[in-house]
Amino acid sequence: MKKVAFYTLGCKLNFAETSSISRSFESKGYQKVNFGDPTDVYVINTCSVTDHADKKCRKVVSEGLKISPSARVVIIGCYAQLKPEEIAGIPGVDLVLGANAKFEAADHVDKLGPKTSASIIAGNIDHTTDYHSSYSLADRTRTFLKVQDGCDYPCTYCTIPLARGKSRSDSIQNVVNQARQIGENGVKEIVLTGVNIGDFGVQNGIRNEKFADLVEALDEVDTISRFRISSIEPNLLKDEIIDFVAASKRFVPHFHIPLQSGSNAILGMMKRRYKRELYVDRVARIRQTMPDACIGVDVIVGFPGETDAHFMETYQFLNELEISYLHVFTYSERPKTEAATMKGKVPGNVKADRSKMLHILSEKKRRAFYESQLGKMDEVLFEAAITGGKMEGFTRNYVKVSAPYDPMYVNAEMKGFLNFIQTDGTVHFSEFPISAEEKSKLEYVAELAS
Repeated sequence: MKKVAFYTLGCKLNFAETSSISRSFESKGYQKVNFGDPTDVYVINTCSVTDHADKKCRKVVSEGLKISPSARVVIIGCYAQLKPEEIAGIPGVDLVLGANAKFEAADHVDKLGPKTSASIIAGNIDHTTDYHSSYSLADRTRTFLKVQDGCDYPCTYCTIPLARGKSRSDSIQNVVNQARQIGENGVKEIVLTGVNIGDFGVQNGIRNEKFADLVEALDEVDTISRFRISSIEPNLLKDEIIDFVAASKRFVPHFHIPLQSGSNAILGMMKRRYKRELYVDRVARIRQTMPDACIGVDVIVGFPGETDAHFMETYQFLNELEISYLHVFTYSERPKTEAATMKGKVPGNVKADRSKMLHILSEKKRRAFYESQLGKMDEVLFEAAITGGKMEGFTRNYVKVSAPYDPMYVNAEMKGFLNFIQTDGTVHFSEFPISAEEKSKLEYVAELAS
């Protein structure tokens, strides 16, 4: 039996697609193995958002071929669509597959001839109109379910429309059916993912459905305990979605909303479809309906033209906003984007300083959010992984907790109390409230362990 190993760079959407592509190999008789094991085929799913895509891809290819020198190497994903010739020049690469062809990777591998130069199958992205359903099944606890692909937004820093094409979606009926089947496999939580999931509903170039209707339909899927929305643009996070989640049986009070900048001037140069005032309104609406909701924020530092004043405007904006954590990205230039031609490049050391400031702010925000949840009873979905005799899980509103290993906790939702923040940053969980004396002893033990 032939073996295949996978390596994924980038986002949750890539992980969902890698998982589905791996199942297509298994359906053709391949055995899936870990990347560090000997194999006949390597499939590497790449990303264009992360820095140094070429360097990362070369590194993964090189490490794989040290283990299995004669293995066939297939490169797929956003980087493969954007720069296929560049990837084809990496020593050891046999096949480069673009946005559409990647879903037939198993068929293309079977047609490969003797090892010579790399073959490229990556057409014009404008011709990429098909939608391919995908979901991950890495463990029994949580699954990433793709509901949408591509993007029609012309953000000046982003290559995603060039790598994935126009916005397109699955149908509500297909997503509901997949969610039900995933739940029947024992998975408790589904994270909805896509490039721009708030734009859900476009099929064959026509808007037939909308994201709010998808959320409403999924709330009736009784095989799943929790649905989590991975990320949604602020201009697409409508009141009806927020209000429905607030009253939902299964959608959890956790929103991740890209901001990118707290300066309207920079938002304009980025060609984002909102101003900071709308962002304030969205956060306020969430807090009004779900006071304990977790709110995550994407922010970019060092965009061309971002002055110290612009950055401090962003910093103060985020500092005053009632949010829970930040994902901080340092701007890096992308070929074929409008931002690449803009003046006012920000020096690397300045970008690093700004990034550090926001990372510190993020830790403060997360700590304050966790502290606001202490003493409350909540429901935690525990994972199977064990580290140092402990297992971890997340509350519905995305507080990370840990507890001593208990086989009854594995892939189970447990009601209990959030007691105190431990030295590793997780919150101590127990099924019963603990006394001040017990807390003192536990904190002392945690302190010694650190």
